[in-house]
Amino acid sequence: MIIPEKPKNERLRLRAVRQLGLLNSLPQETYDNITTLAQEICETPVALLTILDDEKQWFKSKKGIELNETDRDISFCGHAILEPHKLFEVEDASKDQRFKDNPLVTFEDLSVKAYAGIPILNKEGHPLGTLCVLSKKPKKLSLHQRKSLIALGKQVEILYEFHLRSLELEDMRDELAENNKILKEFAGNVSHDLKMPLANIILTSDITKAKYSNVLDEIGIGYLEYIKSSGLKLSQYITSLLEYYSGSGEKITDIEYFFLNDLIEDIIDLLKIEIKCNIELPEKNIGIAGNRAALGQVLMNLISNSINHNPKEEIEINISCKEEDDNYYFGIQDNGVGIPEKELKNIFQLFTVIKVKDSDSSDGHGIGLSTVKKLIKKMEGEINVKSDEGEGTLFEFSIKKGEVL
Repeated sequence: MIIPEKPKNERLRLRAVRQLGLLNSLPQETYDNITTLAQEICETPVALLTILDDEKQWFKSKKGIELNETDRDISFCGHAILEPHKLFEVEDASKDQRFKDNPLVTFEDLSVKAYAGIPILNKEGHPLGTLCVLSKKPKKLSLHQRKSLIALGKQVEILYEFHLRSLELEDMRDELAENNKILKEFAGNVSHDLKMPLANIILTSDITKAKYSNVLDEIGIGYLEYIKSSGLKLSQYITSLLEYYSGSGEKITDIEYFFLNDLIEDIIDLLKIEIKCNIELPEKNIGIAGNRAALGQVLMNLISNSINHNPKEEIEINISCKEEDDNYYFGIQDNGVGIPEKELKNIFQLFTVIKVKDSDSSDGHGIGLSTVKKLIKKMEGEINVKSDEGEGTLFEFSIKKGEVL
C-alpha cells in the first residue's frame, strides 16, 4: 500500500476545508440527491461525497455504506486530490500497487475493487474532497458515466459556493445586529451625557444675552446667538438619533382611529410656518386606522423637508390620500428644485445628506428620511420618491390598515 502524499498547498487547502464548515455536519437532502444520482448513473453499489481533513476522510453524504469516515492514509480520495483537475479511476485495486494491501480492499466487508472520483474544488482551485463511486467488482466507467460524474462534481462545487456565501451573509447579519445594538446603546448614552449639558449651554446663552445685552456690541450678541443656534442644532441631531433607534419591535401595534386632515392641520400648527406656503389637503377627510404618532412623524418630516429645502418665493405642497383594499396610499408633492437623479437611490440611507441647489436652508443631518422609511416599514408599508430637477419632488408611501381593538 502507498500512503497518499499531501498536496503542496496543503495548508491553504485545509484552511479552505475549515472555512467550508461542513465537517461533521448533519446529512442534507441536497447533497444526498447528488450521491444518489452518482450511484444510479455509474451503476455502483456505493457513492460518497468526501471531505478530506488533516487526518480523516469524512463522508458528507453516503450511499451503500455504513461508515462515516476513514483514516486519510488509506483513502483513495487522498490520491485523487493530487491531480485536482482530473477524474481519478482505479479499475481493479487488487492489482494496483498503491492499493492491493489497503484495508479498504482486503477487509471482507468492504472489499473495494473499483474506484472513480472527481475532486471537488473551491473557487481558488483547492481540492476539498471528492465525489466518488465504489464497487466490489473490477469496473471501468463508460465515457457517459465519466462525463456525468464530472458534471455532478461541478454541481457540488456550486452548492459549496452557495453554502459559503450563505455563511458570509449570516456573519454580515450578525455583525449588523451587533453594530445596531452598539448604536442603540450609544444613543442612550448620548441622551444622558449630552442632552443636559446642551440644555445648560442654550439656557446660559439666553441668560447672558438678557443680562449683558446693554454692554455687548452686535458682534458679541451675534456670538451668543450662534452658540444658541449651534446648541439647538446639535440637540435636534441627538433627538433624531434617539427617535431613529427607539423601539425594538418590527411592527407598530398601537392602533387608533383618527381623521387624516385633522392630523395634518395639527402638524401645520406645530410647524409654525412663517413664509408664504400653500398646503393642499386631501379633498376627503379620510378616517385612518393606524398609529397616529408614527404617521404624524412621517408626515411632519416630509412636509417640513418640502418647506425647509424649497428656495422658491411661494411654496406649493399637495397632499393626497386614497384607501384601497388593506392599505392607505399617500402622496406629498412639492414645487421645489428637485433632487438630482444620481442621489435618489441613496436618499433613504442613514446619514445621507443631499445639498439642495439654490437653497439657503442649513444642511440636515441625514437621519430624517431614514427614520421615515423605518417607521413606514414598521407600519408594513413602502416608500419611494420621484423627482425632476427644477420641477419638484413627489414622495409616495403606503401603510397597512390596522385593526382598532
